Formats: sequence, structure tokens, C-alpha cells
Amino acid sequence: MTSMRAEILESAARLFAAHGFRGTSLQDIASDVGCSKASLLYHFTNKDAILSELFAPVGRDLEALQERLAPLDGEQAAREAVAGLVELGLRFRRQVKILLMDVDDLLCHPELPDVYTATESLVDALVGRAPGQEVRVAGWMALVGVFLTCARDLDVSDEVMRVELTRGALRTLGRPTD
Repeated sequence: MTSMRAEILESAARLFAAHGFRGTSLQDIASDVGCSKASLLYHFTNKDAILSELFAPVGRDLEALQERLAPLDGEQAAREAVAGLVELGLRFRRQVKILLMDVDDLLCHPELPDVYTATESLVDALVGRAPGQEVRVAGWMALVGVFLTCARDLDVSDEVMRVELTRGALRTLGRPTD
């Protein structure tokens, strides 16, 4: 990746997280980077291409997590899902914030991973593959709670966040926190 390309991605991630995908123009990104819009368009054909590149690692890591969780059930599935969810949230804080800011537009955006399928799969693992819709309430609470917390700019170290997010998600799921 060229230096200019990396600068564009960094700027776009920061601006999308601050102002939303819709609220950030290509000109905003170009001005922030200190280049012309034409130069930006040399590296990325449009704003969707930038979004796609920002979310590509999220999609890969989410797919890898789903593969690890697929053969698991019960307590093991729940604990591994919580650990994986917390790691995703911490690693991709900006992307989570971007998604949450423009959730209606981005959930079905063709440039992003299939968010609906991925979240349903994660919730299923979080509840240990237990049947019934009632148990899924806690699964959704854990998932959304982790993501909302990761999207906040809290003055807490990643290690403290990891421990507290894990404890909170396990409590929400009714699982032992030891």
C-alpha cells in the first residue's frame, strides 16, 4: 500500500467515525490528507471503494471467527463467542463506530460483509446454540453492548476494556464470570 493510500484510509476512517459515512465527502477526505480530489480518485474510484477497503479486514476476521465457532456449542461456544466478539470490537473500534453512525444505510451496503447473517451467527454462538427466541434477547444485549462500548472513546486501557467487556457480556448471558 502506498503512503498516500494509507493516509487516505486513515483520514477516511477518522472522518467517517467522527461525521459518518454519509456526512463525509471525498473532498473532506482529500482536504484532510492534503491532496486534491483527483489525486484521491487515482487511489480509490469512489467513497464506496474506501469503505470497502476499511471493512475488508473486519469481514475476514469475522469469517474466521465464525469458522472457529461453527463446531462449538454450549458453554464452549458462548465463551469463545464472547472472547471473539470482544477482540473484534477492540480491534475494529473505528469500523464499529462507522457502522453504528450510519447503521440504516450500511447494514445492507454491498461493500460490507453480510452484517445480518454475521450477527445472527454470533448471537447463536453467544447463547450456546440454545433454542428459543427468549434466550436470544440476552445474546443481542451482549453483542450490542460490546459494540456500543467499543465505539465509545473511553479513557480505559485495552486490557481493562477486554476484562470488563468479557465480564459484562458473560453476566448478560447468565454465564459464570470466573
